[in-house]
Amino acid sequence: FTFLTFSNQSLLFSTFSLSYRISVFREMARVCVMMMKILMMVVAIAMNMAMSEPIAPCYFIFGDSLVDSGNNNQLTSLARADYFPYGIDFPFGPTGRFCNGKTTVDVIAELLGFDDYITPYSQARGEDIMRGVNYASAAAGVREETGRQLGARITFAGQVANHVNTVSQVVNILGDENEAANYLSKCIYSIGLGSNDY
Repeated sequence: FTFLTFSNQSLLFSTFSLSYRISVFREMARVCVMMMKILMMVVAIAMNMAMSEPIAPCYFIFGDSLVDSGNNNQLTSLARADYFPYGIDFPFGPTGRFCNGKTTVDVIAELLGFDDYITPYSQARGEDIMRGVNYASAAAGVREETGRQLGARITFAGQVANHVNTVSQVVNILGDENEAANYLSKCIYSIGLGSNDY
């Protein structure tokens, strides 16, 4: 930077010192490198999302209302989210998600490379289960009695029992227990519950 000053009718040039200009340049370079790293991470995530195959073959989700994607819709329960304003920002409207849009597991599924949301157990049929199943149920907890005051819900023990049923269906689809065990060992499992217990 150069500043012009007028003093005693002569033009004087005042400049920043060389060391200051070098420190400014280094700071600008550091910021540019940081921005490039962020850009590379964004590109890597976008490329991952554009993959034809997900990182894992299937994703199984256990939990409560924070990750429920519609399992309570057919239950006689006060813990339901199949009406507006739930889902107001979701492409399919109210689906049983206890939020206005995607849940955290929806975003995780996208980042894993799945091209669609993981199907809730109440709707999973046939080959759908090979991509994974969402067993989560609002009002569920680690304890069996959790959420009882809200009516029907799928307890954690019930979610595990539903998964056992899914595993037997995977065995039937693949035709062999060892092949099913190998396939299921490559899947991702998440559990998100406990906030309703106390």
